[in-house]
Amino acid sequence: MDRVNPVPSPAPADPGAEPRVRHSSRLELSQSAMRNNLEFVREQVGPHPRISLVVKANAYGHGIAQAVAMARRCGIDHFSVASGYEAQEVLAAAPDGAGVMVMGILHDEDLPWVIENGVEFFVFDQSRLRKAAEVAGRTGKPAVIHVEVETGGNRTGLPSEELPDVLKFIRANRARLIFRGVCTHLAGSETLANRFRTSRQVDRFERLHDKLSRQVTRPEIFHMACSAVALSMRDCAYDLIRLGVAAYGLWPSPDIFNLHLIRTTDGRQENPLQRVLTWKTDVMHLKRVLKDEFVGYGTSYQAPKDMTIAVLPIGYSNGYPREMSNRGHVLIRGKKARVVGLVNMNVFTVDVSKIPDVQVGDEVVLVGRQRNNVITLRSFSEFAHALNTEFVCRLPASIPRQIVR
Repeated sequence: MDRVNPVPSPAPADPGAEPRVRHSSRLELSQSAMRNNLEFVREQVGPHPRISLVVKANAYGHGIAQAVAMARRCGIDHFSVASGYEAQEVLAAAPDGAGVMVMGILHDEDLPWVIENGVEFFVFDQSRLRKAAEVAGRTGKPAVIHVEVETGGNRTGLPSEELPDVLKFIRANRARLIFRGVCTHLAGSETLANRFRTSRQVDRFERLHDKLSRQVTRPEIFHMACSAVALSMRDCAYDLIRLGVAAYGLWPSPDIFNLHLIRTTDGRQENPLQRVLTWKTDVMHLKRVLKDEFVGYGTSYQAPKDMTIAVLPIGYSNGYPREMSNRGHVLIRGKKARVVGLVNMNVFTVDVSKIPDVQVGDEVVLVGRQRNNVITLRSFSEFAHALNTEFVCRLPASIPRQIVR
C-alpha cells in the first residue's frame, strides 16, 4: 500500500549512532479506513454532535501519535483519554490546539499541568472538584470540568443527592471553574440483553438533562454516547460522542452490527466499517518435519505426515495469543497457513506444506488482507475468548506503526 509520512517522523540519523534495526513485526494503519469510519458514524448521528475520538489504551493499540494524526486529517479536533499521562501524549501529537478530555485517573500533583494546558477532565467526587478549584486559584487559569453523574453504572459517577452542593460550589467558584459538561457512562450498551439496564440509565440522565437545562448554573454540553450508543441509540447522541472502537473499524459487538443490518433498507449486507489495522511479520525459517515428529515445545502437535513448517518471529510476548496454538491461521502468499504447535514467547510455527514456493523473508499477514483472503480480529476473539478491543489493546507499544493511505 502507498505510504504517507510516518508519525512520528524519525529524527535525522546520527552518523555516530547505532544503525536502526528492524522489529519482528509491524502495524499498518489505513488513513482511508479511518476516514470512511468517521464519515459512516457522522451519517448515523447527524451534523450536530461533536465527535471526540477516544485514544485511551494507546488508541486501542493503534498508537496515540498515529491515531491523533490520522484523525486530525479527518477534521477531528477533540480527543478523550483515560489518564493525564495519555493527555500529555495527545498534546505532544497535536500541538495545534486540539481539545483533550481525561475521563479517568488524575493525580493531584498533575492537576497544575492539566489546568495550565486547558485539558478538560471528569469530576466524579467533591474532593476532586474542590482540589481543582484550589489549584486553579493558584495557577490563575480556570479548570475545565465535566461533572460525571451516577445513573446506574456504579463505577465512577457523582451521586445525585450530592449534585445540588456541587452546583452551588461551581456557582461560587465561577472564576476558577469552567462548567463544560455533564456526562454519564452507560454500562453494557453494546449488549441487547442489557437494554433494560441502559434504558433505566438513559431515563435518569434525560430527567437530569431537563432539570439542569432550566437552571442558571448549567453546563455547556451534555454527553453519554460511546460507539455502541451512537450506532444503536441515536437519540442519545446529545452534544458530544466519545467515539472509540467504531473509528478503528470494529463493531462494539455482534448485537450492534446485527441491528445495523436490520435497519439497512437498501438490501446491502456488507460491513460499512473498515478495519484500520493490519499486522504483519515475515517468515524467519523453513523446516522439513518428518511424519510422527513433534513440533515445538511439548507434545501438542505431532506431524501426521512429512510436512514443511514456517517459523515466525513473534509469540505471546509480542501480543499473539497463546490460545491460537493449533487453532489460528496466518496468510502467506495469499493462502491460509494453520498454526501448528504451541505459540511460544517469541516464536510460533505454521504449516506451509500446501503453499508452493514459500521463502524465508516472505510477508506474513497476522491480521488483515492478503490477496483474496483475510484474517479478522473476530477470529482471535472466537479462539482466545477475548474482546476484539482486548486483543488490539494488548499489542505492544514497541511494534512500529506506519500510516498508509
